[in-house]
Amino acid sequence: MIIDLDTLSPSQTYFSMIQTLVPRPIAWVLSENPAGDFNLAPFSYFSAVSSNPPLVMISIGRKPSGEFKDTKVNIEERRDFVIHIVHREMLEAMNASSATLPLGDSEVSRLGLATTSMEGSRLPRLVNCKIAYACSCYQMVQVGPDPQTLVIGRVNTIYVDDDVLDVNEKDRIKVNTKRLDPLGRLGASEYLSAGEVISLKRPL
Repeated sequence: MIIDLDTLSPSQTYFSMIQTLVPRPIAWVLSENPAGDFNLAPFSYFSAVSSNPPLVMISIGRKPSGEFKDTKVNIEERRDFVIHIVHREMLEAMNASSATLPLGDSEVSRLGLATTSMEGSRLPRLVNCKIAYACSCYQMVQVGPDPQTLVIGRVNTIYVDDDVLDVNEKDRIKVNTKRLDPLGRLGASEYLSAGEVISLKRPL
């Protein structure tokens, strides 16, 4: 089967892409609302961009009303944000935080999620997430007629829970993926947990 995207509507194209570009990591993004409380929203158009400088990218669409999403507005106005990597225990809360709320409404408060200070950031991180990135806005790019906003963030510090860290045979710190149990986004309402971890050395 060949899917010709030029023949599809934007919503059909979106459906085709999220069904086939799998699994995708989930960026659970905390940003600051105008009143000083915190917005929290998940995005699965998310990936690393470069290591020098350390950059990541999230793609943010619009609300069903056509307004910009709170995450985009908050980052544009205040420039910093924290990305959490979602693991299985946080699935229900992450899913609940995807609901469309009025601007300035705090998902962190609504869901009763605890936060704590994070080194390298004036914003807090979620206590129960095992990996978090303290980011500052490096660049914003508008793409397409809708438009989508590509937010490129510079990673300043990374928090990793000691419980998911190991030391490998070269005495390097390594994240234990099984203990982390990260979630990947699939199509529709489906997610993928870590499951079987396959280790394969690259050729020299």
